[in-house]
Amino acid sequence: MKTIRNFIKNSKGATAIEYGLIAALIAVAAIAAMQGLGNSLKTTFTNVSGTLGSAAK
Repeated sequence: MKTIRNFIKNSKGATAIEYGLIAALIAVAAIAAMQGLGNSLKTTFTNVSGTLGSAAK
């Protein structure tokens, strides 16, 4: 019975789960931000490429 109480009082597992959840949320936010930035960069490079292509003719 004493070992079960010690196991329930132990918060190391809960802390590890909390850190894992925080890391997952940060990863999701970073992926979303990078996708938006990637689309913006694609548009910019497409415009530059089109301008350079038409200037070279």
